[in-house]
Amino acid sequence: MIDREDMMELTRRMTLSRTSFTRIAGCYMDENGEIDGTFNTNFLRLSGKEKEKNLAIAKAIPYARTNEQLREYTFLKEQTGPGSLRQLLMAIKDCGLKNDALLETFYELVGEQYPKGIPYAVFVFHDRYDVPVKAKDKERLGESEEVYEYLICAVCPLEGEYEPGAPACGFLFPAFSHRSADRNQVYLFDAASEQSHAALLQRLLECV
Repeated sequence: MIDREDMMELTRRMTLSRTSFTRIAGCYMDENGEIDGTFNTNFLRLSGKEKEKNLAIAKAIPYARTNEQLREYTFLKEQTGPGSLRQLLMAIKDCGLKNDALLETFYELVGEQYPKGIPYAVFVFHDRYDVPVKAKDKERLGESEEVYEYLICAVCPLEGEYEPGAPACGFLFPAFSHRSADRNQVYLFDAASEQSHAALLQRLLECV
């Protein structure tokens, strides 16, 4: 089960004044699931308006209804080694979105799984969060307990030419469990109550 407080701890920082996102990358996919353009930039170099718009997209994933729209899944043990998607995500995270070849491989895998017929965008955010130590009464002690480095991915149907709508699905990796990274788990987001996109992401990420 996902702890709502863990997610609120992340989303409280997703504001113009507090964000620590390092980069944002993504692609636009056509109706056939083919890449129609890509982007990759330093998040802090975006204009205030662009930051605000993209923060809303990123925040929609962890801010979703916990254990309803946002659920915890575990990577299959046999799908965590060389050549696995988990390994690809680890490499994308570790390079801080600075390897376009890795990202393009990921976009192509999404394109193979996502339903055809509707153009959409894939957004990937990278962040590093210095997790502060907290006392038993939850008061912040100041020093950092660990650095939680993670990715947020959002898949957004396009509402106009290169204009993303609200995320339809996405994920947060690695999981943020008990205020610490869990590389064996991922949180999948599905805006629809029937969880149809979550099933798609399960197939893509090879998790249960």
